[in-house]
Amino acid sequence: MKSGFKVADAMTINPVSVSPDISLLECAKIMSEKHVGAVVVKDWNSLGILTEQDIVRKAVARGFDVNENVRGLMEKNLITISPNTDIYDALIKMRDNNIRHLPVVENNEMVGLLTIKDILKIEPQLFDLIVEKFELREESRKPINRIIPTEGICQTCGEYSEKVKELNGTVLCEDCSKQEIEL
Repeated sequence: MKSGFKVADAMTINPVSVSPDISLLECAKIMSEKHVGAVVVKDWNSLGILTEQDIVRKAVARGFDVNENVRGLMEKNLITISPNTDIYDALIKMRDNNIRHLPVVENNEMVGLLTIKDILKIEPQLFDLIVEKFELREESRKPINRIIPTEGICQTCGEYSEKVKELNGTVLCEDCSKQEIEL
């Protein structure tokens, strides 16, 4: 399935970039100020990317000194994509590699950065492609996993109703739910 949109249509042309010699603290401040979830880390002979997840998992969780530079934290083995690729294919690549940021490269030069958000802004119907990869954590605490019946036995009067609702954790028919609300 092709979307008709190219990576070049959705990518950020001048992504926020930092030097690999910048401290983790300064990098995090820049990301916060610019409201970005990733920065490109580059100098004359290296190119990488540093994401919020990298900061949490590689730095904070392991006690990394925030005054150290980001060179050792950045991801150097980049998965890239061409600006002429359809965004559907880009999203498949992101999904299959479990990444949310994809450097866009043309003629061995980075020309942009594509994120899942960039794609979903112009093609929201592609969301289903990435959902299957997301692991739902803490399922019991997610409202979506609580099955709320539309018909059943009222837990107050015991009568069957074709229209029940959940109110304060109790399944109620329309009459009992009205009485409960009035109280």
